[in-house]
Amino acid sequence: MKTIILGVSALLATGAAVLAFTATRDGSQITPEGAGKVATASGEFEAFPLPDYAAAMLEPGYKSYLVEVEPGIKMHVLETGTGYPVYMQHGNPTSGFLYRKVAAALPKDRFRIIMPTLVGLGFSTKVPANAHRLENHLRWTASLIATLDLKQAIYVGQDWGGPVGMGALARNPGVISGAVVMNTGFNAPTEKGDISRAHAAVKTPVVGEFILETFGSIFDRLPEAQGDPASMPRDVLDLYGRPLREAGNIKAPLAMMRMVADGPDHPSAVPMREIQAYVATLDIPARIVWGMADPILGNKLDLMKAHFPQAPVTETSAGHFLQEEVPTEIAAAVIEVADELERGAGKGD
Repeated sequence: MKTIILGVSALLATGAAVLAFTATRDGSQITPEGAGKVATASGEFEAFPLPDYAAAMLEPGYKSYLVEVEPGIKMHVLETGTGYPVYMQHGNPTSGFLYRKVAAALPKDRFRIIMPTLVGLGFSTKVPANAHRLENHLRWTASLIATLDLKQAIYVGQDWGGPVGMGALARNPGVISGAVVMNTGFNAPTEKGDISRAHAAVKTPVVGEFILETFGSIFDRLPEAQGDPASMPRDVLDLYGRPLREAGNIKAPLAMMRMVADGPDHPSAVPMREIQAYVATLDIPARIVWGMADPILGNKLDLMKAHFPQAPVTETSAGHFLQEEVPTEIAAAVIEVADELERGAGKGD
């Protein structure tokens, strides 16, 4: 009997070790391939035909294309409308589709709405987990903005799209003309501490993989971050999660959670200090739209107000992904920033 027990224990230990090894593998690089070309105001790019389930979520008139930001790394971009550029950067674990409702509420004859997807998510290139470093995302996204050759743009950012988008714009001086900021942050940590209990739980190797990749999915938990959980129905969760599952690399969401700095010695802290310093130099029209029911950043509004003390603030009952809950409020803020820019331009005539 003792021999049997020892044998079973050894098998269980071996199985656990194999499961842990499998769960913590880095994943491989998977680069999408398009078909044909798409003409934009920035030039021609590789067209990317959307699968039916994704195309069904958009209004007619969208352009879908890929931009190679460095060899083998492509960012997927959705674009609609013509006019003044509005650069909308999403965060983790969504995609450029997060802004589809905001775009629907904006006049397409006034704004050229650009909605890129961060590397690792949506239909952009998937990369190994260890490639998800803030410095890499800043470089990739800065390359995208440079390739699009935007002279000026209103920036809209939320979650990781806040620091990644702002940091990428810092590397393209003179592009940002106005901003609409939502639930995000630009502050570098000055002491040890996790942004949320969820981030604290998943940063431990193996544990995080089991929580978000093996025995559950981060996408199934997105409704919990909302003011109205019904704002994240199954078809929307599939819109964000299915491209990763079908590509065979689901590493980005967990890696991006671990990318959040939990202290001044974290690898992300250095670029975050650079981003914070850049934001302090900005003197642009800005608006803040905040989801007060956000369990992660809802209580961080005062930090954002300190960055833009003159910016009008719209407090909403939305949660973390407020683009799904209050798109008209966000669109109204974009229009207000554009109006302010136009008034300023008129004064200079």
